[in-house]
Amino acid sequence: MTSIQLVRLMNREDRKVADAVRRELPSIARAVDAIETGMRKGGRLIYVGAGSSGRIGVLDASECPSTFGTPPSLVRALIAGGKKAVTQPVEGAEDRRERAAEDLKKLHLTPNDSVVGIAASGTTPYVLAAIGYANKKRAFTVGLTANRKSPLVRAANISITPDVGPEVLTGSTRLKTGTSQKMVLNMLSTGVMVRLGHAYENLMIDLGQTNAKLKDRAKRILEEASGKSASAAEHALRQSNNDLRVALVMLKRGVSASEARRLLNESEGSLRRALKE
Repeated sequence: MTSIQLVRLMNREDRKVADAVRRELPSIARAVDAIETGMRKGGRLIYVGAGSSGRIGVLDASECPSTFGTPPSLVRALIAGGKKAVTQPVEGAEDRRERAAEDLKKLHLTPNDSVVGIAASGTTPYVLAAIGYANKKRAFTVGLTANRKSPLVRAANISITPDVGPEVLTGSTRLKTGTSQKMVLNMLSTGVMVRLGHAYENLMIDLGQTNAKLKDRAKRILEEASGKSASAAEHALRQSNNDLRVALVMLKRGVSASEARRLLNESEGSLRRALKE
């Protein structure tokens, strides 16, 4: 194939991914509801995978603090072989069943936690052992796999099985399968965080302001959410010590920073209640 023929083929195949995920939406929604329920009781979301699947879990978990302002402990990711496996293969790591239980034990798993096992084949020993251990601890379990007849489907409380068909490069599940996994994890984490109130309308109200670009984005979010001018948004952010929630209550309720904090405390952190919306 020429280069243009190759990329056209890949693009044509990639179009199948969204449809495959669409067919799994009822299962994804049930998983979102269950994970949300657990988190409201103090639980966490924990991804478990090996190789490409593990790296996709690490990516989604690592993006939650900056996107939703959540502590790094709320959404975790375990990858067979540990941190080294994020950037390079670790020989035999996915076959070490005993390491899965050890890794989860270190997290002190509880019945309120949710464990999502990610494995294209649905047969990865590390992932299966993790789901088995989580089941014993009565945690909620999800199996994300391309194989509907796999042991992972049978082991998990809910299975999500996007059937994307054969890969362009046979067996390279970092392609369509990996894309489908990324889409599903996006839905799980975003869906749960929105349900928990970490967004205002479609805005990242709990955005982590860790650099100049994100601080500027926070100001623009506040302008859009409040309908106020840039100067008013900047003033509210200064008065609130760059707390977007406090600043929004200040602008929409016309109150001071201390009064805005009091309203948020009385509403147990519910921005909608604090705003009387």
